[in-house]
Order: sequence, then C-alpha cells, then structure tokens
Amino acid sequence: MSFLIRQTLIYAVPLMIVALAGIFAERSGVINLALEGIMIFGAFIGVLFVRLLQQAGLFDAAQASGSWLVLQGYMLLTMLVAALLGAVFSLLLSFASINLKADQTIGGTALNMLAPALVLFLIRIIANQNTLQLVSGDAASWFMIKKTMLGYDRTDELGFFADTFLNKVYLTTYICVIVFVILSVILYKTRFGLRLRACGENPQAADSLGIHVGRMRYIGVTISGALAGMGGFVYALTTANCSANGDVAGFGFLALAVMIFGNWKPLNVAGGALLFGLFKCIAASYSTLDINGDGVCLLATLGISSNLYRILPYLITLIVLAFTSKSSRAPKAEGVPYDKGSR
Repeated sequence: MSFLIRQTLIYAVPLMIVALAGIFAERSGVINLALEGIMIFGAFIGVLFVRLLQQAGLFDAAQASGSWLVLQGYMLLTMLVAALLGAVFSLLLSFASINLKADQTIGGTALNMLAPALVLFLIRIIANQNTLQLVSGDAASWFMIKKTMLGYDRTDELGFFADTFLNKVYLTTYICVIVFVILSVILYKTRFGLRLRACGENPQAADSLGIHVGRMRYIGVTISGALAGMGGFVYALTTANCSANGDVAGFGFLALAVMIFGNWKPLNVAGGALLFGLFKCIAASYSTLDINGDGVCLLATLGISSNLYRILPYLITLIVLAFTSKSSRAPKAEGVPYDKGSR
C-alpha cells in the first residue's frame, strides 16, 4: 500500500500543479491549451540545466562530500529555472491572445505543435540523439529522500507513515504541494486574486474599477507558464529519470481534464489529480503492484491485456468528462479578447 500511495503521488503532483497553472490562466480570461507544450519545454530546460551542472562537476563534488542538502539546493534551482523559462515561453500565448487578440485556442494549439519540434531540434544539436539524458547516474540517487538522509535513526518506529511519506519520496512532491497551497490561497483569499478572477468573469466591470485587464491577464498567463514549466521538470525528474524527448505522455491535456473536472477550484482539482494519478499509477505499475503486501501482484494475475491498463487513465478521463463537463462552470469571459469599447 505504501508503494501504491508513493507512486500515485508521483503522478498526481505534476497533474495538480499544471492544473493549477490552467486555473490561473483561465481565471484571468485566457484559455491556456498550451499546457502540454509548456510542460515539454520546461522538462527540456530542467534536464538541460541538470546536465550543465553535472558537466561543471558540481553534482559529483556534492555527492562525493555526501552533501544531500546541496543536491536538493541544485534541484530547487533547477525548478526555478524551468519555471522561469516556462513563463517566458508562455509570453508567446500572452502576446497573441492579449495584444493581437488572436483566437486563444489556435494560439495554444500552435504552441503545442511548436514545443516538441523546437525541443527535439535543440536536443539533436546538443546531444546528437533524440533523448536528452543525464551525463551519468540516475535522478533517484540524487533527489529521492532516503532513510539514511533524514538524520533521524528511528524512522522504523514510524512504520507506515515513514515508508509512505519519508522514505523513497522526491522532495519535489512536497515543494509542489506547498506551492499549490500558497498559490491557491493567493488566488482566493487576497485582493490580487480577486482582481485576477474579476478579469475572467467581467473584465468591463473590472476595468471600470481601475483594474488594468491586459496587465492582469499577462500576470495570470505568466504564472500559468511558470507552474507548467515547473510541472514539466517534475514530471521528467520523477517519471522519466530526468530525461527529455519532446513528450510528456499527454500530461498537459490530462491536467486540463483535471481542471475541468475540478470546476476550476483548487481543492476539487487536488482530489481530481489524486484520482487520475491513481489510474496512471495502475497503468504504469500494474505488473509489479503489490496491493495486499503479500508479494503477489493481483492485477497481473487477472489475465487482462496490458494495453487496457495503459489506456485506462485516458479512458477514465473521457468517462469523467462526459459525466461532469455539463455541470462545469467556466469563467464567463474565458477565451474572449477584451475590447475596452464594448459593453
């Protein structure tokens, strides 16, 4: 059971943080279909930055000295770099949607097409192959929390809690949860969040109160890009051994589904991310998933085709959206370019 929960969190956390990215953009009034493309770009930037740190010898020096905290510091720095470049990449969508008043759906689709092509082109230039990988070693040995790193020699006494939440868990999981909580509070409990949401519900009324709608939408999309870039790196780190190949297995689109399922509300989105993360975990680990702890993989003994497990997360997505999308309430001004003269 501990393994199931740990693996579910690995898949749920990127979905949760990227779904929040969609909320920030759409609550400001801009449809961000480019979450998939921004995730791909953020994953590439994060892996590239880790490679550069490796090539500079910083990782080897920290590992040789046993400085686990230094390695975590490098990981935090990489998350910030991926978030920064994800925000920069999202400015393309902001400019097209806000300044040029272009169709936001087409703009997001264009970025989704641009990102993998650009990333694969850069990977071919940098590594002369189709996948950008670490120079040496594996991500788990550097960034995963282990009992020997905790500085607390009585973790065995904590039993299930230690096995589930302290041992063999990526620190990025807790960082993303903290970021999710802070930004959710900012969005719904602060003056800035109220102004941002007003621009997505009634931009004319917001403008009449002195709120600069274009600027707020730029901020919303930029925060969205930063979160999606961070989510892309976290996905690459935790599920792909810190590698980038121009693909994030449709996580950006799954995050959009989680956002719609959660009705653009952070708490509902967190629950939806856990649900989708569970099915993604089952799809990825069905052959080794020991649910009862007796050493027997129940799912592998059912004789069900492996292809069914693999399509399960996407099948569940379609079913859930079919039954919940009618009751979803999107921001009223979502996808509508703001015209200062219209009333």
